[in-house]
Amino acid sequence: MKIIVFGIFLSVIAGVSHSADLLQIPANPDKGFNYPYLLKLPEAVSKEDRTFLIVETNNTGKVSDDYDVHLAAAKNAIVGNAVGPWLSKKLSYPILMPVFPRPKSEWQIYTHALDRDSMLTKSLPFERLDLQLKAMIENAQDVLRERSLEPEDKVILAGFSASGTFANRFSLLHPEIIEIVVAGGLNGTLMLPTALLDSYGLKYPLGINDFSQITGRNFNLDEWLNIKQFLFMGENDTNDAVAYDDAYSEEERSVIYKTTGKSIHPERWNNSQKIYKKYGANVTFRTFKGLGHGTNGNVHSEFLAFVRGNI
Repeated sequence: MKIIVFGIFLSVIAGVSHSADLLQIPANPDKGFNYPYLLKLPEAVSKEDRTFLIVETNNTGKVSDDYDVHLAAAKNAIVGNAVGPWLSKKLSYPILMPVFPRPKSEWQIYTHALDRDSMLTKSLPFERLDLQLKAMIENAQDVLRERSLEPEDKVILAGFSASGTFANRFSLLHPEIIEIVVAGGLNGTLMLPTALLDSYGLKYPLGINDFSQITGRNFNLDEWLNIKQFLFMGENDTNDAVAYDDAYSEEERSVIYKTTGKSIHPERWNNSQKIYKKYGANVTFRTFKGLGHGTNGNVHSEFLAFVRGNI
């Protein structure tokens, strides 16, 4: 296996700003994305037999109409120890992080969790962020190939909390481009691969009842079942986005409470697991004892072993 060591790049792509290993790719509406994205390159590549692009969406953790707030947060996150960036370091894989806004003036549109409002938004720059991310992935793979890297066509999708929820929902929207999902801090709530549950219609993001109306195509269950997934929660995690109006509407909240349950643990998290298993999802569920809304060394070791065992 060859080792490729990256130094300071002498070639320059028009409009691309970069340090030795962190590129900021500008927005390119002609190619399908209205916002820039960050692409962190590994110092060396060859620890694994295959090279995957890791993708984790940005999660500023607050609303702001100042785009620089979201850009700064993403730049800090991509070099930190969140799920995706940590995997990138350990596996020497490149990682992509979009810089999507989460506007204060449109606070009900929870872009960083890819909620229903963000999927239904029309004629705004953050319309269909899922398609924008897909376009970024395709563009990033071309950028990597220009640098003599040959990433697999499918990606490793990672996230925690809002970015974990984004990853979970994106995996049902675009399963054909995903090899592995590692996501945690999921509020005990998953997007379900069914249109109905207990006679309740599950509209996006609860399920696939209106999937074709929103996306223009049918849900691809077979491709989704091919994804290897590691989904986790801390047993003491009480961070519940379901209770808040920016993340869920009153109608969505009511349906969740009536179908999978009101409490995160054990009710809602366990019921979500049962439904995934009923449909044959290729998923490893973990509930970590003594852990709240966060990760630790044990969590990281487990999902790293999971990824290595599935590539």
